[in-house]
Amino acid sequence: MSKLVIVESPAKAKTIKKYLGKDYEVIASMGHIRDLPKTLLGVDVDKGFRPRYVDIPGKTALIRQLKDAAAQSEQVYLATDPDREGEAISWHLATLLGLPTDRENRITFNEITRSGVTTGMAAPRKLDMNLVNAQQARRILDRIVGYKLSPFLWKKVRKGLSAGRVQSATVSLVVSRENEIRAFVSEEYWTLDALLSLTEKGKTFPAKFYGKADEKIKITDGAQAEAILEALKNATYVADKVKTGTRRVAPAPPFTTSTMQQEANRKLNFSSRRTMKAAQELYEGIELESIGAMGLITYMRTDSLRISDEARAAGNEYIRATYGADYLPSKARVFKTKGNAQDAHEAIRPSVPSLTPEQVKNSLTSDQYRLYKLIWERFIASLMADQIQNTCQVDITAGDYLFKASGYTVKFEGHTALYVEGKDEKDDDNKPLPVIKQGDTLFCREIAGNQHFTQPPARYTEATLIKTMEENGIGRPSTYAPTVSTVLARDYVERDGKSIKPTNLGEVVTNLMEKQFPEIVDLDFTAHMEKQLDGVENGKADWVGVLDDFYVGFSQSLKKAEQDLEKVKVPEVESDEVCEICGRRMVIKTGRYGKFLACPGYPTCKNTKRIVETAPGSCPKCGGVLVAKKSKGGRKFFGCSNYPKCDFATWNEPTNEACPQCGKTLFRKKGKNGGLTCQTEGCNYQK
Repeated sequence: MSKLVIVESPAKAKTIKKYLGKDYEVIASMGHIRDLPKTLLGVDVDKGFRPRYVDIPGKTALIRQLKDAAAQSEQVYLATDPDREGEAISWHLATLLGLPTDRENRITFNEITRSGVTTGMAAPRKLDMNLVNAQQARRILDRIVGYKLSPFLWKKVRKGLSAGRVQSATVSLVVSRENEIRAFVSEEYWTLDALLSLTEKGKTFPAKFYGKADEKIKITDGAQAEAILEALKNATYVADKVKTGTRRVAPAPPFTTSTMQQEANRKLNFSSRRTMKAAQELYEGIELESIGAMGLITYMRTDSLRISDEARAAGNEYIRATYGADYLPSKARVFKTKGNAQDAHEAIRPSVPSLTPEQVKNSLTSDQYRLYKLIWERFIASLMADQIQNTCQVDITAGDYLFKASGYTVKFEGHTALYVEGKDEKDDDNKPLPVIKQGDTLFCREIAGNQHFTQPPARYTEATLIKTMEENGIGRPSTYAPTVSTVLARDYVERDGKSIKPTNLGEVVTNLMEKQFPEIVDLDFTAHMEKQLDGVENGKADWVGVLDDFYVGFSQSLKKAEQDLEKVKVPEVESDEVCEICGRRMVIKTGRYGKFLACPGYPTCKNTKRIVETAPGSCPKCGGVLVAKKSKGGRKFFGCSNYPKCDFATWNEPTNEACPQCGKTLFRKKGKNGGLTCQTEGCNYQK
């Protein structure tokens, strides 16, 4: 008789089977096998929130296979993912297969490598019921909110809506930011920007107007700017004070789930969902040329910054061999994990640090390679020495006025030789200055007054939204990506380029929730609930008590809202399109397949149209109009409007520029180094 190991996915099963050999059978459960019923609440709120679990439809044959395999095995190991969700799946498997929950048959793998699998198999343990109950509490809590609030929204707003505890708080963040933007009152201000040099024809550097030596002056209008410029016409610019120094810049820590999603959004333009898909594949195992199947990264749902001594040693060895000992810090750097983080897993890192992205590139898809490269570089750089900068700050007098210039040069590149962390905002203090000495007379090559207006806070991008969710304790590493995907799919928020803004529906529902169910959208309350769930996981809180505390207030609010609230109308967005049947201005609606145009005269007039976003240029294949489309994964691409007669499609963005060789449309290539390219067959023009 063989031993049976049950995991979630076929890819993970294949990789683990390779390491365990012929004495083991490895089967995938394909995720959850039991859940609350889809069409019913499935929770008895009057009897201790007792859940009613049912076999997931469509898994009957798989369940039979698992039962048969378990009956024929001398030992069954439950090897689902090492988190709450994985623990709950193992508990459901144990219940379904009749395995004692006090048996030491639960194993976990932080990485799917030979050493990771060997280590996991050598340390079986009992099911952790605190982890299981924390997951049960979250599942039941979200089920109660969803199944109780959704019918309420159907009655008071419109049919088909859904609500959720974490998603409602997330949408409220986006709505709150939009309200800040609307309420913002822009103020005019001016800057005086000078270009100076050490010699009459030397290299210039910028200096910013400060005011007077003892007073910062705020320039509020053009007349004030002109008066100062007039006073500066014949001024002599002198370096009055020169302050030089040295600054050390430490590397960013290795990735947590949140920071990985943020950085992949900034640098790779990946959605959080796309990032987690690629990360899951890298963790579960890839068939590598000349190596075989192995997991390339450690478990990707974590908020810990801890790394193992073995991984540190391997990373240090790579740095020493590739860059030299100078690129290692004198003392090993340890990053401090946040106080509310779960420290069950390491930070996200390459499972074998010596395995470079280039070595595995041919075995990976584009997404897998780009994400692995990001994870690998971030981890290796986190072990490297600080960058050392020579800094310079100069106070420059010009008559009665004072200008300031600052900059730095890199003395030692350190970790930046490999990796530089992406930023949400531009850093202007990064231009090198010439060697300036106190008392030097400087040449003013150019000076101008520039008008500006204060800007409202920026809309969230997916990166900054996830960062804010993490900072406010909304959700946990495993929930960031699903939450953002859900609020986008349900049309509560929408993308505007890289930004995320609320829809009319999102604003109406959020305003309603704030009035009737303030605790659901309150960030402090949501964070408090997450801490209570953490308390269940740590054995410090009773999961039934946590649910009971929530449900008492929630049920009262729901009862009052159903009695008091009248139906709320969602404002319709008018388009510029006129209905050719009745002449009304058509409105934008959202259906099963996305947004479309509809006549507001329904049901008298039932005219509808697809929304078509035209693009510049023309199809290089047939000359037809180019239109923007979306792939099944939500990525934007461009195709010919004559499809299916013409099958031209491209990820590259069309421009208004014509190819100098053939006269057809030029396209801008994707990626940070993207230039212009001609996609006409037979023309190889690149710019």
